[in-house]
Amino acid sequence: MNTPPLATTNRVSTGSTTGTSTGSFATIEPHLEITGDLGPRYEEILTPEALVFLAELHDRFAGTRHDLLAARLRKRVDAANGRDPGFLTETAHLRRDPSWRVAGAGPGLEDRRVEITGPTDRKMAINALNSGAKVWLADQEDATSPTWANVVEGQLSLFDTVRGQLSFTSPEGKEYSVTGGPTGQTPTIVMRPRGWHLVEKNLIFVDRANRRMSASGSLVDFGLYFFHNAKRLIQNGSGPYFYLPKLESHYEARLWDDIFSHSEERLGIEYGTIRATVLIETIQAAFEMEEILYELRDHCAGLNAGRWDYIFSIIKTFRTRGRRFVFPDRKQITMTVPFMRAYTELLVSTCHRRGAYAIGGMSAFIPNRRDPEVTARALEQVAADKRREATDGFDGTWVAHPDLIPTAQAEFDAVLGTNPNQVHRTRDEVSVTAAELLDVASVGGQITESGVRDNLKIGLRYIESWLRGVGAAAIDNLMEDAATAEISRSQVWQWIHDNSVTAEGRRIDKTWVNEQVSEVFAGLERTPGDRFDDALEVFRASALEPEFPTFLTVGAYARYL
Repeated sequence: MNTPPLATTNRVSTGSTTGTSTGSFATIEPHLEITGDLGPRYEEILTPEALVFLAELHDRFAGTRHDLLAARLRKRVDAANGRDPGFLTETAHLRRDPSWRVAGAGPGLEDRRVEITGPTDRKMAINALNSGAKVWLADQEDATSPTWANVVEGQLSLFDTVRGQLSFTSPEGKEYSVTGGPTGQTPTIVMRPRGWHLVEKNLIFVDRANRRMSASGSLVDFGLYFFHNAKRLIQNGSGPYFYLPKLESHYEARLWDDIFSHSEERLGIEYGTIRATVLIETIQAAFEMEEILYELRDHCAGLNAGRWDYIFSIIKTFRTRGRRFVFPDRKQITMTVPFMRAYTELLVSTCHRRGAYAIGGMSAFIPNRRDPEVTARALEQVAADKRREATDGFDGTWVAHPDLIPTAQAEFDAVLGTNPNQVHRTRDEVSVTAAELLDVASVGGQITESGVRDNLKIGLRYIESWLRGVGAAAIDNLMEDAATAEISRSQVWQWIHDNSVTAEGRRIDKTWVNEQVSEVFAGLERTPGDRFDDALEVFRASALEPEFPTFLTVGAYARYL
């Protein structure tokens, strides 16, 4: 619904700004100011009451968020200086205690065997709701470019979905409506807000000391969805459910749990109604799976194996640590290499020991309705991936395209039958060491010149798509999102700084990579109004400079969106 704005405002205040005196200095009432354009129906989401709720969340929790982001930086410095992460000694008693369990599935989350992921624009939302999947991951994070229009209009899509009033008419006049697809039932919604590291620059939080800062993307996405929809979701027979991305410690999980508890009390909703599924997609979180479950136990449904961000996290964390942590071409990093097997085995066994669901990740292969051969290969790859997950004990999995649902469901049906899950399989035989989680060297493989160019192509093409406001992009029959773009640019950075050599004998240095970037850029298919010039700047800044940005999206968002 990328409609032009009806009005433009440089400052729209919400909440009281009445000052009070403490005797030594004056304070004001914390509030939010809208600095983004206001389009059609934005006032239905950005209501004064909702913005007061967001201001309360920031007043209570923004400081802790900043502290935790600083703690992330300290951990990155430790890793760069040679200190490997490990299982925490101070929480060993929690891991040894067999008595505690998580809350588990809420209403509508009992069967999660196939979940479809995707952005929240109206057309994609309708496609997901008609897909026949059990769950829709309504993604405000990696599959969504966080333009102001996407952020607010995504909330409008969810608002209308929850109220049974979502529809869409394309520019060509084609009408789309929600029917429930082949099953006649729409999926349960699990919404994914942005990660802790991202801000919302179109909403400014003004604190008690009159200091101004961009709002937290996490709090904005969560707060607007929860405030407007929690009670209606409960009336509809489900509830306010969330995927939590990019966590790096159990302290970050504790912050989310505090936010959930406060929000339930604030809206008069029963404690424990919220259910969260945490994506284990950083190497730091892999060592704290059990602690994360414990911190969220009264609000927790399970964990998800976020494979692509997990690979990116390892590259990022150990990028300066030498050959031990240098990856081969991306396509050689499969789910069956030892360190990825250790990660998924640990996740399943950890979840099931605590009564939590283990949800598998997303294979990047997608069908092409115009190319039967490509579709056949995609279905074969997806079937093998989901067969492995189901037999390993996962309770469900992700797909990114409706045409993949029958294939994925068939593999889980074969293992689950009529059972909604296999949480009873506690996988007591699994024992994973820290060394196994960090065993990147066993991947083997090679870096090839074509692998380098593939990363350049994917990076440039995805970033260009993201800058245009499209966060999930089909590129060469693979579904790419921010995570796979991060892998592409971080591998290039690491190979340059490690003085890696390709299988063909070419040393990967900045001069040669710049030549390859120029060649790839010159061969791109250009269209009027494309963003490839900006994409080239973003890619070079994130892959070819001495400084390594922790997320390419942070700088790109600040400068280009």
